[in-house]
Amino acid sequence: MADTPFVRDDVAAFLAFLNAQEGPKMSQLSPTEARMMMRGMRELADAEATPLATVKNLSCPGPAGPIPVRLYDKRVEREAGPALVFFHGGGWVIGDIDTHEPFCSHAAELLDIPVISVDYRMGPEHVWPAAPDDCEAVARWVATNPPELGRQINALTLGGDSAGGNLTIVTALALRDNPAEVPVIAQLPIYPATDLARHFASMDQFADGYLLTKDSMDWFGAQYAADVTDPRASPALLDQAGMPPAVVVTASLDPIRDQGRLYGELLSRAGVDHVFLEMKGTIHGFICLRKGIPSAADDIDRLLYAFRSLVHKQMAGH
Repeated sequence: MADTPFVRDDVAAFLAFLNAQEGPKMSQLSPTEARMMMRGMRELADAEATPLATVKNLSCPGPAGPIPVRLYDKRVEREAGPALVFFHGGGWVIGDIDTHEPFCSHAAELLDIPVISVDYRMGPEHVWPAAPDDCEAVARWVATNPPELGRQINALTLGGDSAGGNLTIVTALALRDNPAEVPVIAQLPIYPATDLARHFASMDQFADGYLLTKDSMDWFGAQYAADVTDPRASPALLDQAGMPPAVVVTASLDPIRDQGRLYGELLSRAGVDHVFLEMKGTIHGFICLRKGIPSAADDIDRLLYAFRSLVHKQMAGH
């Protein structure tokens, strides 16, 4: 008999509330309806955005036209230093700069570096590899120190959650193999999808009832239409040697938990310095659920402090 997984009290209460809701599941909605549902979740379940000295909507030239980005910075101006380029989650179909504003604004404050959040193209309107193409384009653009940013960026860090965790690793691999104008010194994949080709036990264990479901993962996959055997969709297929040091984050009650665990193992095998944090008793999506799951605030601070330490260590070594 499988062990009953540990579930925190506030996570159990949030899941009981969610699972009692009437109406269609995300996998039964159109992409437009699903996007509205995720935006509604921010209002319902996330904290307010952190007030900052600088919040600016900008755009970056992309392979298929301008890519909207938003700059967050707790300072009006600053010395030269690193920046975080952030890719939001949402299965490569939903989510946007606004759904992740509470997290990105909090990260900008706590890390004390500029955060550039990316509105990459998504499926089904723009299928794979539109998303990785856009994410790589923004990272390379930030590395050129465009005047629009008004900041001197001398190193990149890359981060994102879920689909954005996948895009973090995919972008870091692209910049490992063909470097940008400044180095990528750290990466922060949060509950990332890393291997879309293989089946993992956590997908069965947490298939339903834990916010992200197997059905919604299948639905996302169909909309994204990636070649799952290509490393730009399944970055775990590549050797990770030479990748930037990482803080890898998983949630213990997540259907894609084992894909994040696999990524930690691959970094170990490749000799890449990393910290692996598995948040026990919580679910996929927790970085956007600070109001719905109050204990998520501590998880978020824990992963950001770990990342801040890593970035400081890397900058000291450069």
